[in-house]
Amino acid sequence: MRARRLTRALLACGAAAPALFILVFLLDGATRAGYDPTYHPVSALSLGERGWLQIVNFVLTGLLLLAFAVGMRRALHPGPAGTWGPVAVAVFGLGLLLSGTFVMDPMRGYPPGTSRGGGTDQSRHHVLHDNLGLVVFLSVPLACVVLARRSLGRPGGRGWAAYDLLSGVAGLGLLVAFGTAWEVDHRSTGLIQRAMILVDWAWVTVLALRLL
Repeated sequence: MRARRLTRALLACGAAAPALFILVFLLDGATRAGYDPTYHPVSALSLGERGWLQIVNFVLTGLLLLAFAVGMRRALHPGPAGTWGPVAVAVFGLGLLLSGTFVMDPMRGYPPGTSRGGGTDQSRHHVLHDNLGLVVFLSVPLACVVLARRSLGRPGGRGWAAYDLLSGVAGLGLLVAFGTAWEVDHRSTGLIQRAMILVDWAWVTVLALRLL
């Protein structure tokens, strides 16, 4: 019974983490001078005097997702998706945690006073942050595919498998759209990223609730 309660507590971390992350960056972004949520990326909130708040948000969300991955392992292993599902979610959590450690460079007019174009020479922190972001947004679609296979093997699981796969495809599509918008400095860059976060994070929440 104690082991079951622990597993459920770990799985609950997966339900709480996405809501925490989204709530913090929405409220923080809405109250930052010079910050445009439709244009600036979420990571830009790690800059400036209040940047510590988004850094903590990255780290805490990453830790909660790592706990969720442990709960997934306990709940699913040795069944279908019992190994690679938790691994994909753990990579997601670790990527977020490290993203909070390596902060992006000031650019694109934020913080206020920064050049709209940003510098051509990117810091090591910025490069690492970008690469970690790619890992984060690829790990969720990978987890979607792994869990879709598990859903197909369960009674009445076709609907859930379709949701898993559609979430993975949408996440990848939005990742490509975000990368394109970023390269051309499109005004909707932040909006596209938020749509991608919503799709990926919502899937994690639903997965956690399903396992609970």
